[in-house]
Amino acid sequence: MRDPGEEDAGVLVGGDAYGGVKLTPGRPRKPPPQPPRRSAKARRRNVLIAGFLSTGVLVTTGVVWATPRQIGTVDAGVTAPASQGAENILLVGVDKRDDLTRQQQNRLKLGRESGQRTDTMMVIHLSEDHSKVTVVSLPRDTWTTIPGKGDHKINSAYQFGGPKLAKQTVEAATGLQINRYIEVNILGFIDVVDSLGGVTVCTPVPINDPKIALNLAAGTHQLDGVRALGYARTRATARADLDRIDRQQQVISALLNRALSADTLANPGKLASFVNTTLSTVKVDPDDGLLGLASQLRDVSLNNVTFAEVPLANVDFKSPTGESAVLWDRAAARDMFAKIDKDQDPAKPTPSATPSSKPSAITPDQITIKVKNGTLITGLAARAKTALAGAGFKVPGEPGNTTKKDYKKTIIRYGEDLEASAKIVAAAIPGAELRKADIKNIELILGSDQPKIGKKETGPSPSAKPSVTPTTKTAMQNICKKQ
Repeated sequence: MRDPGEEDAGVLVGGDAYGGVKLTPGRPRKPPPQPPRRSAKARRRNVLIAGFLSTGVLVTTGVVWATPRQIGTVDAGVTAPASQGAENILLVGVDKRDDLTRQQQNRLKLGRESGQRTDTMMVIHLSEDHSKVTVVSLPRDTWTTIPGKGDHKINSAYQFGGPKLAKQTVEAATGLQINRYIEVNILGFIDVVDSLGGVTVCTPVPINDPKIALNLAAGTHQLDGVRALGYARTRATARADLDRIDRQQQVISALLNRALSADTLANPGKLASFVNTTLSTVKVDPDDGLLGLASQLRDVSLNNVTFAEVPLANVDFKSPTGESAVLWDRAAARDMFAKIDKDQDPAKPTPSATPSSKPSAITPDQITIKVKNGTLITGLAARAKTALAGAGFKVPGEPGNTTKKDYKKTIIRYGEDLEASAKIVAAAIPGAELRKADIKNIELILGSDQPKIGKKETGPSPSAKPSVTPTTKTAMQNICKKQ
């Protein structure tokens, strides 16, 4: 008995009247149909997605070899993105250790805490014409307002309310509407790196982190998955989380470069291994299997992937709860995210915000400040007045008190046309928040954060990094030159 549709092979049993074997020429058997070959551009597109997602949150997903059923789903409250146009993506790396064996925990030097926490948060903007990607890493120690929970570090949002609250918090902080949410377990990153044969990184300073058994001299290193994870996560350098962001962006670029190399694209086994190693670690909202994202990233190259850093006003902020945190330069950060959302270069100054060629004529002795104590801390306003006067500001009269006594954050309120003067005051009070108000002067309301008041220096605002012009690098610029 033959299968239905089977072609005659030229040998028939019982083919004549005598029951003998009859040989016939027969028609040659048609070769089985072959699946259409994917174009080089299609393969490259999907490897780019896999590599980009894998390293953006230190894990990957595949699109060519995946189906929507293979990619997990999560409810982050995202409205389905349009099939075309610009898109803002929140990429969240979740550190989930519950499923690890004790041997794995010991190997990774992770400890035995259970539960989930966000280890990495990135906002990714895909341009309107689908040709460029901008990536902004959000410092995990960012001190911000979490809707309904008050002021906390941004990575607490996931712990308080899961994906939905994490999305809402990022939208509130950046002013962007998130069109897609992607969540992964960063521990899958190890398999991704190993599937590509390791990754090359270059550190400008030596790194010694005994907690994770990572000891690297300054220079270029080839790392396997375990050590690459340690390199991307360690905070054992001078700038802690800020250096960590730089290293993660370097690893993203290095892995993209390796994934898109001829060695990977021309090796089907290596390519499939790279894409398929971590399908089970990815969760998305909306539930479209990332197929829409795949089509939008088809023309992106390493030179079109740009990394930007959030402008910071204070990298050594002490929260009211005693935590070490960082504060964004809110005005500069909002300006940067607004540019990104409009497909503009975040490093290019806004024309209206371009500094005048003449230095500001305003000096502290021309600025009058009214000081009020917004707490129950005795003598706080008097000490602030003394410090402000010592910095050259005018502080007439006796300090006052606010009706409300529970101000946690110090606020500088200013009236119409006094923004330039208020910024000079803010430069002398790191961490204070600027607020425009319906008043005719400048008013300092002291909070329980008790910021240190210093003398206003001439020149640029004493931020840890330039805040008016954010720093940007392309993925191509990030990779090691000797790689």
